[in-house]
Amino acid sequence: MRPESLLVPTPAGLCCPAGGFHIDPLRPVARAVITHAHADHARAGHGAVLATAETLDLMRLRYGERFAGTVQAVAYGERIVIDGVTVSLHPAGHVLGSAQIRVAKDGLVIVASGDYKDVPDPTCAPFEPVPCHVFISEATFGLPVFRHGDAAAEVEKLIRSVRLFADRTHLVGAYTLGKAQRLIALLRAAGYEAPIYLHGAVEAITSYYAGRMDLGELRPVRDAAKGAFAGAVVLCPPAALGDRWSRRFPDPIACFASGWMRIRARARQRGVELPLVVSDHCDWDGLTRVIPATGAEEIWLTHGAEEALVHWCGTKGLRAKPLHLVGYGEEEVEIVEAAIAGPDQDATGGKPAGGPA
Repeated sequence: MRPESLLVPTPAGLCCPAGGFHIDPLRPVARAVITHAHADHARAGHGAVLATAETLDLMRLRYGERFAGTVQAVAYGERIVIDGVTVSLHPAGHVLGSAQIRVAKDGLVIVASGDYKDVPDPTCAPFEPVPCHVFISEATFGLPVFRHGDAAAEVEKLIRSVRLFADRTHLVGAYTLGKAQRLIALLRAAGYEAPIYLHGAVEAITSYYAGRMDLGELRPVRDAAKGAFAGAVVLCPPAALGDRWSRRFPDPIACFASGWMRIRARARQRGVELPLVVSDHCDWDGLTRVIPATGAEEIWLTHGAEEALVHWCGTKGLRAKPLHLVGYGEEEVEIVEAAIAGPDQDATGGKPAGGPA
């Protein structure tokens, strides 16, 4: 069997005709295998959904109990046969429950990675390279300018600013699934013990995480008096940083945790004073570590700077091609070409605009 026959790009997303299922479909289908619960990969309305138990739980939180006709939870490494196609899920290291999808038939193995990272994250199972003939990799940060560095060091930057500006609120924009909870865990690991306040949109998913790990004292913003926010860390969706909601806080410092904060222009455009380069995707070094580690002879690339990685693969003797799938990457929607405008290691020289450390 040729790889192009086992998994086929379609308008609905990657399809396995032999198994009668799609991976992370963009529209409702009869059978869906879901890599993780971010909204650009996990949509409601499918007839049947197969995913990890955590991904199914998170989809319920986002879409309600009846988000699919039927669901099937699969443990990491467990093999399921669907119409003669063997499917198994393996840790992707992206967010809680995230998985790579291994698809095998007639001796051919293709792994669809979904989104992934290969650096430590205390909130999810670590990435595991899965041997395969064809590896389908994301390319979100697939340019050499994207080198994220140490997430713990970025969190230390936040803690230093909190200590220095103890009368100001640090509003931290962070995606509601995965990023916010990882930041909380990193803050606790760094010794930050004060209550962390949560925007309403962050509460339900964080509560789910907190049932599985110690995230310390968490408080909803809505229940706190205005005076409680002086010197506090408040986590919110990125869009809330410029919303009327943010006006309740005393002289807030706008922070944003994202791999895109490596780009000076993006931080300025968003009005971010304290950019935190923390990403739940592989950077260039991660991508170029993982791809060879799979042992794949052929690489398919999707949602990101595909052409740069196609070129890199060619220099390593690997066959590679872009899939040109659309509709993914909306969880951290950006224009990849902005990277060419000029990266900056600290975005503002290590200090937010206006003076905070």
